[in-house]
Amino acid sequence: METLSYEKEINASSQKIWDVLWGAETYNQWTRFFNPDSAMKSDWKVGGKTYFVNANGEGMVSTIESLNEPNEVIFKHLGFVKDGVEDTQSKEVVDWQGAHEKYFLIDLGGKTKLHVEVQVDSEWKDDMNNGFTKGLEVIKNLAEQS
Repeated sequence: METLSYEKEINASSQKIWDVLWGAETYNQWTRFFNPDSAMKSDWKVGGKTYFVNANGEGMVSTIESLNEPNEVIFKHLGFVKDGVEDTQSKEVVDWQGAHEKYFLIDLGGKTKLHVEVQVDSEWKDDMNNGFTKGLEVIKNLAEQS
C-alpha cells in the first residue's frame, strides 16, 4: 500500500471548501474524474457508514474514523458493495481493507490549503493521480466563485 498526497491552495474559507467537497450538488463535479456517476452517501458519524458508489449503488463501504468539520475528515475503507451486498470478508477486500482517505483543510490567513492523502495499491496510482489532480482544480474553481 502506498500513500499519495495532493495539495491545493484555495482563496476561500475552510467551510466553503468543505461544502464543495461534500455538497450534494458539487461532490459529483469534482469526483467525475474517478467515475462519471460518483456519489457519496454518509451518516456523517464517527464509526458510522459511508458509501462511495456509482449509479448502480456499487462501490466502497467505509467508515469515518475522525471528523472535525470543516477542518478534517478521515475515512477508513472497509470493503465493497455489489448487488446491494457489503463484502468486508473476501480475500480481495482484506488485502486493502483499512486503507485511509484523509482530507485536511488548513487556514493560511485568508486562503486555505486543502491537503488530501489516500492509501492505494500501486495499480490504482495513475487513476488517483489523474482524479485528484483534476478534481482539486475543480474544487478550487467552485470554491473561489462568488
